[in-house]
Amino acid sequence: MKKYKDYLNKDHKFDKKTMLGIFCLIIVISGMFGWAYEVVFYYFNSGMKEIYWRGGNFLPWINIYAMGAILIYFLTYKKRKNPLFVFIVSIISTGILEYIGGAFMEHIMHIKCWDYTNEILSFGNINGYVCLRSVLVFGFSALLLIYIIVPFCFYLAKRIPRKTFLILSYTICGIFLFDELYNLIFANLLNLSRASEAYKSIGFKYLYF
Repeated sequence: MKKYKDYLNKDHKFDKKTMLGIFCLIIVISGMFGWAYEVVFYYFNSGMKEIYWRGGNFLPWINIYAMGAILIYFLTYKKRKNPLFVFIVSIISTGILEYIGGAFMEHIMHIKCWDYTNEILSFGNINGYVCLRSVLVFGFSALLLIYIIVPFCFYLAKRIPRKTFLILSYTICGIFLFDELYNLIFANLLNLSRASEAYKSIGFKYLYF
């Protein structure tokens, strides 16, 4: 408990490279958390009949959850003594992020990645891009991020030798980001198979975006 109180009450100063390594871990963990949440949700959304692979990558990771986690960190970390502040600010900020992301993908990229009007528990949805259920999930996830994931990443950064920590965090994050870039850019430019095509070819149920 003392270490956790220290996390809440003391400033934790890391050098720039170590802090970048911490962000790398947050990016990976939050993106994987988002993937797991969506797989479970869409299993129930389908009437518990089908399990769908979510996201656009080979690895179980969704980028908007990683972006949301970094946004939440910068907006709320300094106010981590106040869980209500973390919760409310996270609901507002991630709701805006989700709305902008959904509108951008539909109107600029011409891909509709999600549409809450066609899903369960979609009360209060706005143009299908955001709904009450989604922002509440993001708000509770923000509490998990700030009070469990971030202190865990800080703990690893302090316990593992610095060089080992940097190699591991940079490498793991680099693999996930390369997977994202491959499916988002390289596969299209080089006419290569995307993750969606590969998974569908082996029988995976795949919700594309």
